[in-house]
Amino acid sequence: MLAIIGGTGATQLGYFVRHHRRVARTPYGETSGALTFGEIDGQQVVFIARHGFGHTIPPHLINYRANIWALADIKVRRIVALASVGGIRPDLAPGTLIVPDQIIDYTWGRPHTFVTEGDKPFVHTDFTRPYDERLRQQLLAAAHDAGEPIFDGGVYACTQGPRLETAAEIRRIAGDGGDMVGMTAMPEAILAREAGLAYATLAFTTNWAAGEGGNTERVALNTASEQSNEALERILRILRQLVDTSKKAAVEQA
Repeated sequence: MLAIIGGTGATQLGYFVRHHRRVARTPYGETSGALTFGEIDGQQVVFIARHGFGHTIPPHLINYRANIWALADIKVRRIVALASVGGIRPDLAPGTLIVPDQIIDYTWGRPHTFVTEGDKPFVHTDFTRPYDERLRQQLLAAAHDAGEPIFDGGVYACTQGPRLETAAEIRRIAGDGGDMVGMTAMPEAILAREAGLAYATLAFTTNWAAGEGGNTERVALNTASEQSNEALERILRILRQLVDTSKKAAVEQA
């Protein structure tokens, strides 16, 4: 089953048919909200609103462990994480869709692992390639089939939030190799890896990062909201194509 982590708007378009919601109880506390079960073109999908259904949970207070544990518990196999980002690289202008392939983690204080002290020896988790490559390629193919231009690869710099970055911080991130900046990739990605789930991000640029693209004095948040609304339809077309391709592959294998 496919899981989608993102904003509440993703469940409000016609492609997604809601069936029911289920409150998930986990060893790590409450999830961001009830799991929303439904379907896209007849294929079962589960959705979780990362920031809560009222968009009330800031990025540094999201219970990432509960969210990922709940999805693993219902036997989800793939997670597509939707993420709004600020563009740093010159070609990642507002309105751009990206499937990143690397992460730099600037967050702190977030519970970032399921590994805790216990009776069994712990194991290290390889994170050389933080995103599942097969799922990344499936997203890129789905975008191509849906006729949606998209960038293959890029470094997602994950900052703490909820404040936006200073222009100096963005210059530092750019120097570190960051192409886009957001606040939710970590620890979401590593927790999915620890849980054995295929995880990839479908990112959309809502604005230029601080100090970039003419944002010398302030980040234009009003345009960010407009870009988010415009991107949602495009994202849903890609997800619909992803589900349709998976359905055809399942039929062929049967």
